[in-house]
Amino acid sequence: MAWLPLESNPDVMNKFLTNLGLPNKWQVSDVYGLDSDALAVVPRPALALIMLFPSNDKYEEYKKQQEDEIKEKGQKVPDDIYFLKQYVHNACGTIALIHSVANNLDQIRLGDGHLKQFLDDSIPLNPEKRGELLQNALGIINTHKEIAQEGQTEAPEPTDPVNFHFVAFVHKDGDLFELDGRKEFPINHGSTTPDNLLEDAAKVVRQYMERDPDDLHFTLVALTAATV
Repeated sequence: MAWLPLESNPDVMNKFLTNLGLPNKWQVSDVYGLDSDALAVVPRPALALIMLFPSNDKYEEYKKQQEDEIKEKGQKVPDDIYFLKQYVHNACGTIALIHSVANNLDQIRLGDGHLKQFLDDSIPLNPEKRGELLQNALGIINTHKEIAQEGQTEAPEPTDPVNFHFVAFVHKDGDLFELDGRKEFPINHGSTTPDNLLEDAAKVVRQYMERDPDDLHFTLVALTAATV
């Protein structure tokens, strides 16, 4: 199964989330850089940082190394963190948005719609079952299909190779978590606070860039308070 890839474009993502029931007080905003000046202009509060990055052999190698290390050493992961496994090709943009919203339901009051229904149905499930449920969530699938064709670039065919991947960074119980549906589990990147989420997530993004210095195709957006 393959979907059209979602563009890393706040206009596209906002329309997608609004159609799924996200209230207007929240929006996806551009993040133009990792330095303190660029992060300072991002609307606050910022609930999540979403990164689009090159998905290549370097990513796959580090992913395996990271997972093996965590399996050996262990990590702290709260029971109530919402993590969804990715089984659908090109669904990573939608999954990053779901991760961003689902782990901030203490602040986001979703309106009735496809996303609220999906979360109500999937929160009691494990990450694997959540991923399976998404494969049959027709409301989300059809909304994704409609919105994915509205970006600034021509949408590829669902089966075309797309060498980019979305992940989300969220705060949970005093720690920064990277949520990547293609990894085996959430990745704990150490302590953070809601106020410092963007700055601490930016440090992890820099590590991604340093591991792949020849590829500059990184894009960042954040789920934030709306500015109007």
